[in-house]
Amino acid sequence: MLLELAEAVDVRLTLAPLSRGRFDPTFQRTADGAVWRTTRMPAGPATCRIAQVSPCHVQVDAWGPGASQALAATPDLLGARDDLSGFAPRHELVRTAHRRHPGLRLTRTGRVLEALVPAVLEQRVILRTAHDAWRWLLARHGEEAPGPAPQGMRVVPDARGWLAIPSWDFHRAGVDPRRARTVRECASVAARLEEASALEPALARARLRLVPGVGVWTAAETAQRALGDPDAVSVGDYHLADHVGWALAGKRVDDERMLELLEPFRPHRQRVVRLLLLSGAAHAPRRGPRLAVQDHRGN
Repeated sequence: MLLELAEAVDVRLTLAPLSRGRFDPTFQRTADGAVWRTTRMPAGPATCRIAQVSPCHVQVDAWGPGASQALAATPDLLGARDDLSGFAPRHELVRTAHRRHPGLRLTRTGRVLEALVPAVLEQRVILRTAHDAWRWLLARHGEEAPGPAPQGMRVVPDARGWLAIPSWDFHRAGVDPRRARTVRECASVAARLEEASALEPALARARLRLVPGVGVWTAAETAQRALGDPDAVSVGDYHLADHVGWALAGKRVDDERMLELLEPFRPHRQRVVRLLLLSGAAHAPRRGPRLAVQDHRGN
């Protein structure tokens, strides 16, 4: 299916937040420039191949029982519901980043549990540990991707599948009992959580936080991906406050100060965070002279 979008989109940039590491079994980029993604729709598993044709045209193909629903959801996936109304940043850094990345759209998968479980796995551990656990669990409890998907791609379990994973398999995956318990809590109320996709963003985040073990950070990470929430800020992230502080204030800041710096950009704070990270300014300045490229060879 050749999809024509009303606004230009950069497929790789827009879908990048959906990747859970370089070897994510649900998300792969291939040498031809296409993005492959698996998902579990209400009708069943689906594999999608999404390839940029032009700034406003994208070729989308899908396989599996959930293929039709996945195709219907692709415009939202590529930011069709991402509303830029009122976004006119005065800050030069943000304005420049926005101009340089006109194809950045905020994705919306509409699949809440699918985004929530990996966010839970990423709680209070380094990303590599969480990504290893995600890959291990899907290799053993996920479903083989339908269609001509790249080798090793898998589809996430449904709610019953997550509930059926024994505690020792969470342990073998490196997931501590607290996070494993939270995954089960989420899966046990999956139907209610999926309803959040039809709520206003603030109400949706509040519903997610009713689940024991799901806090502000986890709800925001989920809302950014599943709901396309342009204002969800991942408060409590180990690095984010520093990134925002260096970009907007030229120094490290805490979460409270980060929110103060982002307040003028409401209701587009998450959009601004993404632009700041793309700007290259969201890190501490380099100190001292840089070595020439040849000086690194042989090290």
